[in-house]
Amino acid sequence: MRHVAEVGFKLRGLRWWIVGLIFLATLINYIDRLTISVLAPVITRDLGLTNTQFGGIITWFLLAYTISQGLSGKLYDRVGTKRGFIYSIVVWSIAAMAHAFSRGLASLSVFRFILGLGEAGNWPGAAKTVAEWFPIRERAFGMAIFNSGAAIGSVVAPPLIVWLSLTYGWQTTFIVTGSLGFAWLVLWLVFYQTPDRHKWLGDEERQLIREGQQFDVAADTVQQSAPLGWRELLRYRQVWAIVLSRFLTDPVWWLYISWLPKYLADARGFSLVKIGLFAWVPYVAADAGSLSGGWLSGYLISRGWSVDRARKLVIAIAALLMPAGIFAAFARDAMVALALIGVVLFGFQVWINNVQTLPSDFFSDKAVASVAGLGGTGAGIGSMIFIFSTGWVVDHFSYVPVLVVAGLLAPLGTVVLFALSGRIERVALKVAV
Repeated sequence: MRHVAEVGFKLRGLRWWIVGLIFLATLINYIDRLTISVLAPVITRDLGLTNTQFGGIITWFLLAYTISQGLSGKLYDRVGTKRGFIYSIVVWSIAAMAHAFSRGLASLSVFRFILGLGEAGNWPGAAKTVAEWFPIRERAFGMAIFNSGAAIGSVVAPPLIVWLSLTYGWQTTFIVTGSLGFAWLVLWLVFYQTPDRHKWLGDEERQLIREGQQFDVAADTVQQSAPLGWRELLRYRQVWAIVLSRFLTDPVWWLYISWLPKYLADARGFSLVKIGLFAWVPYVAADAGSLSGGWLSGYLISRGWSVDRARKLVIAIAALLMPAGIFAAFARDAMVALALIGVVLFGFQVWINNVQTLPSDFFSDKAVASVAGLGGTGAGIGSMIFIFSTGWVVDHFSYVPVLVVAGLLAPLGTVVLFALSGRIERVALKVAV
């Protein structure tokens, strides 16, 4: 491993600054993603779109997102985190700004598709960055910090987007939110290097990171000279556990990310201003879930619990919270429904922060982004099916059956996860060099 000279300026706790950058990228990712969701009542009216057509637009995004999850994982494992993030954020920022020039269903679908291609890279890239920079006991909390960007982005997005739209129009809103990624890119180019190249990394922190990397290498039967291919990875039941559990459970998050503002407008009678005032509330709970879920499993591990026991307990508790969405479907008061949706999103963020840590629990950093990408592919396929179906069900029935089915998915996904994964521990990779 190549190391820079350990002299000159050092930044204490550099790994936390690095994950802070990933947090900002994730926050911007969600602002760009949610602009169309928050403005759905306005855009569907102006462009004459039905709920089924709106569901189709989201599905085009998810199709690209699903394809790109696996491809982005391989890309990041091949070109590294620095260049990988550059590619991802340039593509998604240009696509986000292009939404301003949409004139109908076809153009909006194309721009959403390109946005999905770019945005998908954030997650395998973030998982790889955390695996490179954090020892195993801190990885769940590192994942929690970057993942909280999704929740904070979801909190910031509704009031910001509504204000921009009411002040400047929805087309200008897309240009403003899409440009945020280029501001982040400046910070990334100036600040980021991998641990073995970073001149600001102190000796003590370098040793901490190095020990984690040495554990990753020692855990493999053979240290492969190139990233594992998908065919080799799919031989492991642990990979299938991650893929199938996310196929079943991630649609819960995508339902509320994609449809909550429209649900509040259609089923609860919210105006655009009222959406801006209240649609962010459940995501405060999501942020609390993101941070507390990552912290709790790490705390239990630091208290002597095994990784297997700590992760599974936290994941199981989270899965039992998400059926609260069933009660939201039948709540008479809109604020009670929002509070129950907050419980769902709290539970989901606790769940996903620990499940997204599993690739680095099971595999070395040479395979983490690829496994995370495959998990994202499973999540995308499941979400794509569910989100498109949502539009059709709402047009023909109501939101109630959608919320009821969504409430059952997380417990089912967790049963599949535990049944397939077995004990959560490092897998011995048997790969010929």
